[in-house]
Amino acid sequence: MAETTEPPLSPFDPPGRPGTQARWTSSAKSAVGTALTAASRVWFTISHGILNEVYYPRVDSACTRDFGLIVTGPNGYFSEEKRDTSHQIAMIAPGVPAFRIVNTAHDGRYRITKHILSDPARDTVVQQIAFEALQGDVADYRLFALVAPHIVNAGAGNTGWVGAYKGHPMLFAAGSGHVHLAVAASVPWLARSAGFVGVSDGWQDLKRHGFLAERFLSARDGNIALIGEIDLDAAGAPVTLALGFATGAAEEAAQRALASLQTGIAALTERYCAVWQDYQSRLITLDRVDGVSGVDPYRISTAVLAVHQPVSFPGAAIASLSVPWGFSKGDEDLGGYHLVWPRDLVETAGGFLAAGATGHARDILAYLRSVQEADGHWSQNMWLDGRPYWNGVQMDECAFPILLADLLARHGVLSPGERASYLPMVLKAAGFLVVNGPVTGQDRWEEDAGYSPFTLAVEIAALLAAADMAEAAGLGDQARYLRETADTWNDEIERWTFATGTGLCSDLGIPGYYVRIAPPDAADCASPLDGFVPIKNRPPGESDAPATRLVSPDALALVRFGLRAADDPRIVSTVRAIDATVRVDLPQGPLWRRYNGDGYGEHDDGSAFDGTGTGRPWPLLAAERAHYEIAAGRMDTARALLATLEACASDGGMLPEQVWDGADVPHRELFRGKPSGSAMPLVWAHAEHIKLLRSLADGAVFDQPPQAVKRYQTDRVTSPVRPWRFNHKLRMLPAGKLMRVELLRPATVRWTLDDWTSMRDDDTADTGFGLHFADLPTAEAAPGTTVVFTLRWHDDGAWLGENFTVTVRVP
Repeated sequence: MAETTEPPLSPFDPPGRPGTQARWTSSAKSAVGTALTAASRVWFTISHGILNEVYYPRVDSACTRDFGLIVTGPNGYFSEEKRDTSHQIAMIAPGVPAFRIVNTAHDGRYRITKHILSDPARDTVVQQIAFEALQGDVADYRLFALVAPHIVNAGAGNTGWVGAYKGHPMLFAAGSGHVHLAVAASVPWLARSAGFVGVSDGWQDLKRHGFLAERFLSARDGNIALIGEIDLDAAGAPVTLALGFATGAAEEAAQRALASLQTGIAALTERYCAVWQDYQSRLITLDRVDGVSGVDPYRISTAVLAVHQPVSFPGAAIASLSVPWGFSKGDEDLGGYHLVWPRDLVETAGGFLAAGATGHARDILAYLRSVQEADGHWSQNMWLDGRPYWNGVQMDECAFPILLADLLARHGVLSPGERASYLPMVLKAAGFLVVNGPVTGQDRWEEDAGYSPFTLAVEIAALLAAADMAEAAGLGDQARYLRETADTWNDEIERWTFATGTGLCSDLGIPGYYVRIAPPDAADCASPLDGFVPIKNRPPGESDAPATRLVSPDALALVRFGLRAADDPRIVSTVRAIDATVRVDLPQGPLWRRYNGDGYGEHDDGSAFDGTGTGRPWPLLAAERAHYEIAAGRMDTARALLATLEACASDGGMLPEQVWDGADVPHRELFRGKPSGSAMPLVWAHAEHIKLLRSLADGAVFDQPPQAVKRYQTDRVTSPVRPWRFNHKLRMLPAGKLMRVELLRPATVRWTLDDWTSMRDDDTADTGFGLHFADLPTAEAAPGTTVVFTLRWHDDGAWLGENFTVTVRVP
């Protein structure tokens, strides 16, 4: 190509500060990786054939948007690797998340082959690049590396510059948190520049000129990009680029990048693979190797889980190394999915345990203990250090850690002494449940308050597990109270959430079904099923629906957690309702939406979710359905659903949060049955994949708590009481039941069955969980009798000054 003379670096600021509004990149990852060592605190993601977000110094802290290549040539030729090539990606060895990528230009003019991994000894990501001219000669082309820093979860406020370290030319950037990055190359840079994105960055310059016609020494305080031209003539062999990070000094980042280059890609690969292969060798063998591609989905899932659970911060696994619909999100979406959700974390621990990675599962339980709030609950989601991000309260997230402690103890991971050490955590969590349940402030989809079959199942199973631990510690009274509370809630599940006599019942010829969620009791204690449920993420006019109209696969949790049998007629009819309302048949098989009317997903035209949209099918729900089929004894159906789940993966084996179920929209990269623009990989989905493999191998649901199965299916225990609380006022008492008054303060309950012609005083007893209760002997009261009562507080002797009434009804 014709020689071009680049101008010298300009000391003046590039035009266009602060650049265009910062945006993240695609959440549709082809791969994720990290060195499985504490010395390396970088995590990388790959999409569209290039590096995307790289995280440092913690797995919840993204520091780049992307890092790709641009090719220019004669006659204005301009080709961007991520947009203008087809991509092939594969692990360099089974279960080792280092990757070989082959990017071939759509126009057939060049091919780029890359090997990407991180340095096990340093905070550096390394990529080896081989450029091949398929048309013409290598000398006809120019190759540029373009890096977009987004340091510590922010695209704004970054500064980039051109400099050197010990005589080695490099590219540098700095941002919040005193974090620096440095980019070094194994061959000389021919030209370098820093600019503001959308105005004076290298992409704009190359698009206009084909070479760096405007070179700037630095770009300060904005949305910036760094660019450097790689000397293809000097290479003679693959070129290695190292991206080093440090907190405190740019020189430290540069030293790490240079040291990784000097170590060499071969030595780095050998060390990286050795650690990962040792990890994989210690796992249970649940492999499913594809005979054609040689891909083993199990080893991909085990690697995904381990990548998201940092060795340098034991136990704190995040939900995903992605920002859903990141290309439309900016700095306002600070957390994305790179946060810790306690529910996802327990699901991840279950995946580790199912695979035999008991150390990681144990670390997660220890981490959960360290971030438990003082009142016993866990934050909706949080940064790795436990700082809350969102502030909702989800009762299943408060119950799941109890179930994890029980699961690890049952599998022999916790010694008796270790199990006892978790008793304070378990009792605090159980106390929060009994004081604040059974209603949840948010369901597991983080949307609505009320009676959720899923949340109820987890709460009740957790109370029974906590009771076992309390009893083992000699706390018989507390254990008895926890079981009695679980029994009363279990007895009421159908009253709260089982709809009958609806139009859907008539259409399907079924007696009833469990609803997605029923709103909390109204002030007059009307049936929850009579209420309306707000529908999140839907436009005005579609933002609420009767509780009886909403159906969800969530009801299958009643089987998963042991409260109901798989062949219970109420469950069987609910399965028919689920399949009639939220099942979607796709090329890979059936999948399910979260619930009918869901708005969390792309719009029907494929545009990104922006607060409203249409919910799409979730692959992990196929795995949950497969667990139901295992409980029902239909192993072949469960195996078919496993194949469906695995067919939802991306080209790199990543399982997405959602898949697209509309007609193909090629310009938005949406294809029927393929991953949508939501999070990918979703660690929860990979954990459920591993648990399903283990359940199929065992011939039984791997993580089903046995306590509820024995108590409610085998022994058929029911409760002799019904509770009344200020946050859960009872209006109707079934005949033959005692009325239990539960209060946050000790009191005397004065009550009557005959309109005060006679009366009785009963003092409350302490449960040991911040609740005080009195059981009123109402079992002999005839239907139609009205129980009237009031309260006198013990701490100040004051009467409440209000009467409450409860009517005895036919059971």
